[in-house]
Amino acid sequence: MTEAAPQPPQEDGPAQAAHGSTRLVVASIGVLLLLAALDQTIVATALPTIVADLGGLDHLSWVVTAYVLASTVSAPLYGKLGDLFGRRSMVYVSVGLFLVGSTLCGVSGSMLFLILARALQGLGGGGLFVLALAVIGDVIPPRERGKVQGLFAIVFASSSMLGPLIGGWFVEVASWHWIFFVNLPFGILAVLGFTLSFPHFTAHTQHKIDWAGAATLSLGLAALTLVTSLGGQSIPWDSPFALGLIALTLASGVLFFRIESRASEPILPPSLFATNVFRNTSAIGFVAGAAMFGSLTFLPIYLQLAMGESPTVSGLQLVPMTLGIVGAANLSGRYMGKTGRYRILPIIGTGVIMLAGLLLSRISTTTGPIVFSVSLAFLGVGMGCIFPVVTTAVQNAVPRKLLGTATASGVMFRQIGGSLAVAAFGALFAGRMATSLADSGLSLPAGGEIGPHQMAALAPAQRTAVAEAVVTAIHPIFLIVAALGAIGLVLAFLLEEIDLASRLVPKSE
Repeated sequence: MTEAAPQPPQEDGPAQAAHGSTRLVVASIGVLLLLAALDQTIVATALPTIVADLGGLDHLSWVVTAYVLASTVSAPLYGKLGDLFGRRSMVYVSVGLFLVGSTLCGVSGSMLFLILARALQGLGGGGLFVLALAVIGDVIPPRERGKVQGLFAIVFASSSMLGPLIGGWFVEVASWHWIFFVNLPFGILAVLGFTLSFPHFTAHTQHKIDWAGAATLSLGLAALTLVTSLGGQSIPWDSPFALGLIALTLASGVLFFRIESRASEPILPPSLFATNVFRNTSAIGFVAGAAMFGSLTFLPIYLQLAMGESPTVSGLQLVPMTLGIVGAANLSGRYMGKTGRYRILPIIGTGVIMLAGLLLSRISTTTGPIVFSVSLAFLGVGMGCIFPVVTTAVQNAVPRKLLGTATASGVMFRQIGGSLAVAAFGALFAGRMATSLADSGLSLPAGGEIGPHQMAALAPAQRTAVAEAVVTAIHPIFLIVAALGAIGLVLAFLLEEIDLASRLVPKSE
C-alpha cells in the first residue's frame, strides 16, 4: 500500500493548534474566508447606487475588477510567505489589509478612492483565500481535512449567491457604505478567535525571498486577470491594449518558469509539477473552476432574459446548485475520513459535471423548474465531489514546508480557469447572441447590454426574440462545460491515490 502519512514538518513549519482549540481555529478562519468570498460579489447589486452617489460610470467595472485583480495576484505570494515565515503572521497581514481596505471603501467619497481601496481590500482577501485552506493543513489530520475543506467549498459556493442578495439588502435598509463596514466587527472577532487558538511561531532560519519570481508571477497574473476581465467589454479583443496584455501574460509566464528553475527558494517550485497528485489536482481544479464560474456567470442571464425572472428570484433559483455542493461536499468529507481514500470522488464529480453540462445544454424558454433544478443540483454535486478533494489530496502529498505553496497554487489554477472560461464564454455568447438577434431583425442596444429593465421596455414579440436568442447563445456554453467535465474525468483517472493519514505527524524538533 502507498505511504499513508504526509512528510514530517520541517523546523520552519507552523505548529499544530493546542488540544481543544481546533474548532475555534476552523470557525475563525471560516468567518474570514466568508468575508473575503462575499466581497467578490456583494457590490454587484449596489453598483447603480454607488454610481449615483459617487459618479464615475465609465469606471464602474473597476470596483469589481480591482478586488479580483489584487486578490488573484497576491494569493500565490501568501502561500509561499506563509511556508517561510509562519501562517499566523501572514494571517495578521492579510486580515489587516482586508479590514483597512474595507474601512477605506466605506468612507470613500469618490470613485477613484473606492477603486484604490478595493484593490487594497483585495490584497488582503487574496491571502485569506489561501491561508484559510493552508491553516487547515496545519491543525487537522489528513483524513479529517476533507470535512473541513467541504465546509469551505460550501462557503465559496454560497457566497456567489448570497453576495448580491446581502448587498441589495444593505442598500435598501441602510446605505452602500455598510456593505464594507460590516466586515469590521466580524473580522475583528474572527482574528481574536484565531489568535487565541492558533499557536505562535517564530522562524529560526534565514530565508531568501524569490523577489524576481514574485514580480514576474504577479505581472503575468495581473495581465491575465485584466485581459479576461476587460476583454470584449471595456476593450476590444483585437485592440493593441488587449493584444499587449496577452503578450505580456505569455512572456511573463515563460520568464517566471526560467527564474523558478534557478531560484533557491522559488515561489512555485518546478519540482511540484513532477508530483502526480499536484499536477493532476491542479489541472482538475482548473477545469472545475472553469465549469463553475462559467456556469454561475451565464445562468442568471438565462433566468432573467429568457425566463423573465427578477435578479433576486434568479439568485434564489440557483439554490439547488448550492444544496448539491453542500450535500456532496459533506458526504465526500465523511467518505475520506472513514476510508482514507479519495480518488473515486473526482471521478464521480467530473462525470456528474459532464452529465450536468449535457442537461443544461438543452434548456429552453419552456424548461420547467423541476428539470432546471435537477440539472443545477447535478452540477453542484459534481463540484462538491471535487473541491474538497483536490486540496486535501495535494496537502497530503507534499512536504509540510511546501503545504502553503501547493495550496495557493491550487487556488491560483482554479481562479485562472474561472477567469479564462468567463472571458471565452462571454465572447462566444455575445457573438451568437448578436447573430441570432440579427437573424430576427433586431440588434443589441448601444454597448451591447440588455438587462431586465431594457427587456421590460420591449414589445412582446421582441422579448420573445431576445429570449430565443439567449437560449441559442447559451447552449454551446454548456456543451463546453460537458467537454470540460470529460477532460476532468480523464485527469481524475490519472490521479494517484496516497492514503490519507489518520493523525498529524508531530512537529520535528
